[in-house]
Parts: sequence; structure tokens; C-alpha cells
Amino acid sequence: MRNIRDLDTVELIIDAQSLLDSIRGPERVVDAGTLRALQQSGNYVVGLFDGEDGQEQMVGASIAFFGAPAKRRMHSHITALLPDYRGRGWGRELKEHQRQWAFSRDVGCITWTFDPLVARNAHFFLTVLGARATGYTVNNYGIFGGGDAGDESDRLDVEWALADIAKPPADAAVVATLEIPSDVESMRVSDPDAAHEWRMRLRGEMGELFGRGLRLAGFDVTRGYLFTE
Repeated sequence: MRNIRDLDTVELIIDAQSLLDSIRGPERVVDAGTLRALQQSGNYVVGLFDGEDGQEQMVGASIAFFGAPAKRRMHSHITALLPDYRGRGWGRELKEHQRQWAFSRDVGCITWTFDPLVARNAHFFLTVLGARATGYTVNNYGIFGGGDAGDESDRLDVEWALADIAKPPADAAVVATLEIPSDVESMRVSDPDAAHEWRMRLRGEMGELFGRGLRLAGFDVTRGYLFTE
């Protein structure tokens, strides 16, 4: 049995910090004090739990905070699952919970960033959830020792319009594609130099395609990123 609920005690907040640390490595994404402050000020701080009452384990967490009031937006800082719990549809359930939570508070759009080299995230965000890529930022967070394995942290900016889910582009509308590795996370362990070469290659090609005025309109697991005019 699984459930999603607010992390409304210090103990749960500390558990969430430990879970995120175990996923992201030595570079802490967010500390317990900040999580507690976000939760107490009414932002989205939840955990995903697996198991029966009294025997539950936190297996995922999601943190988002409100943007500028006039824009009716939230920014999703991180949504993460333990590796053994990925590929079961639980990540989608967690994001849908976030979507409904935002809807109930008159939020119309959730933004976030993600590493454009990670194919599983590109597929999940752009194809499964129907979010839209709105831009590319070079080395957005500086050098990461955790999530990017010491490489520069280029990011795609994403907007998820909660009442207007994006559809994949028609094949006839696709004017360019951009391939990425199927599993760059494993590559960063086995061959970090090759992973860095992919980072530089993708950065250059993304810059060229956006510079031509093309729009990143979707992702295909075989062809990669799909661009339209």
C-alpha cells in the first residue's frame, strides 16, 4: 500500500533529507531546515510512502514552492524516487498529486529544470506529463558533485501548464531531431570523459537549433529531442 502525505513533523523532514541525500550523493539538494521552513510557510513538501501503517518506508519526496503571486506559478525544486521504485508509475502519481495540490490553490503552471542528457527524465517530463521545454541554460547550478557527477549542470527549463497538457508533434511537423545517450547516468560512472563530450556536443547543437528559431516540441526515445518551426 502506498500513500502521499505532507511532511509535517521534524522526524519526517529529516527522513526526507536523508532520502534525497541518498539519491543525489554528497552535494545536498536541500537541507532539513529549509525543508521545514518551506513546509511551515505553506509550500508543497510531501513524501511518498510504501507499506502498511506502522511499517511504512518513505520511498520518494517532492518539494515545490510558490512563485510570484501575480503569475500563479509554483517551482518544483525536486521530485525523486529511490531507484528500486522507479518504472512503476509512482513518479507519475507523485507529479499528479502535485498537479492537483497546485490546482486547489489556484496555481495554473508549475516550472522546473532538468538535465537534458537524462533520457528517462526527458521522456517522463515531455512525453508522459506533457510539459513544455521553454529554454536551455548553460551550467545553471555550477559544478555538481552529485547529480551531474562533477560535470557542468546545463539544464532545460520546463513549464507544465496544468490545464493545457502538451501533445507530441506530428511527424510531418518535425524539422530536426537531436539524439542523446540512452543512459548517461551509467556513462558518468563508466566513462566520465565520454559523458562530458556529450554535454559539450548537446550544448552546441541545442544552441544552434534554438538560434535558428526552432521550438523544442517533444521527445522520442529513439530519435531524441524533436524540433518544429
